[in-house]
Amino acid sequence: MNVQEKWLSAFEAIFKRCKVAPGEVVRVLAETESRAINLQLAELALARLGAMPVRIVVPSLPVRTPVPVRSTGSSHVIAQMPAVLRALSGEGLVVDLTVEGLLHAPELPQILASGARVIMISNEHPEIIERLTTDLDLTAAVKNGVRMLAKAGTMHVSSAAGTDLRIALTGAKAGGVWGGADRPGLVQHWPGGICLAFPAPGSVNGTLVLDVGDVNLTFKRYLESRVVLHVVDDYVERIEGSGLDAELMREYMAAWNDRDAYAVSHVGWGMNPRARWESMQMFDKADCNGTELRAFAGNFLYSTGANDNAGRHSLGHFDLPLRRCTVTLDGRTIVERGALCDVFA
Repeated sequence: MNVQEKWLSAFEAIFKRCKVAPGEVVRVLAETESRAINLQLAELALARLGAMPVRIVVPSLPVRTPVPVRSTGSSHVIAQMPAVLRALSGEGLVVDLTVEGLLHAPELPQILASGARVIMISNEHPEIIERLTTDLDLTAAVKNGVRMLAKAGTMHVSSAAGTDLRIALTGAKAGGVWGGADRPGLVQHWPGGICLAFPAPGSVNGTLVLDVGDVNLTFKRYLESRVVLHVVDDYVERIEGSGLDAELMREYMAAWNDRDAYAVSHVGWGMNPRARWESMQMFDKADCNGTELRAFAGNFLYSTGANDNAGRHSLGHFDLPLRRCTVTLDGRTIVERGALCDVFA
């Protein structure tokens, strides 16, 4: 795959949002299985901005998990590598191009606490990154959404399909992704446009109904049959459904032999009106990491697996964007039947 000027311009735009300065030393973290074209684009774009990219490449890990791992945001490639951790620490920008990403990696808090800022560029075909790199600035809207989450005591999610989920937000860690890592201690990923909360232990209860057309991003698959998750004190206690989608979820979660694979990771909603629900249909699985579908405006995003705020680090992970849900915070409607409400100004 050859470098395209339009892709290079998109990467430059991302780094400008991260306030990359001329002469700044930027650490570019990759692994041997990283998408080579994105590594090349990142280094060229940084150089065009006058920065000095320093490439740090580590070996991709041997496969030791019972099932394939996809799209977790919880890379372990720098585990047990104190020298690499030291190299990534300290003031300045870190560009994360690892396959799974450092978003939920156990080492990330230490890197951020050292004064680094991290932009995680999702392992996508550059066409996806280019299409979602626009002049649209989601910073203020996402930050307002995060403030609403941080102040709220409860989140309620419902749908005509039967979802009825209650989430206590006391003790939750709220965060947002608008796509620009512009200050020390901040992690962002691109594509962006998400408001999220990582609940404290024992905070999530109820029923989550995945309907036809909802998405299982671990499988990069649109659901073709109804799946019902019964959640008790954070954990999926039962997966109900007679179709292939339910059977795949049951088998995959059970394969981990890890109760925390059934627990909630984070909950939230998408904010990006340029992100498209149907876009995954246009790409081969190897070319799509699904970050766009996490961000499309008005989706309710429910995820299982790693949750630092609850002390859980399982590699078993599902990201499940649902359409047509209504989301309220302390009774105030944020998303109504899959459409963002006008409350983020």
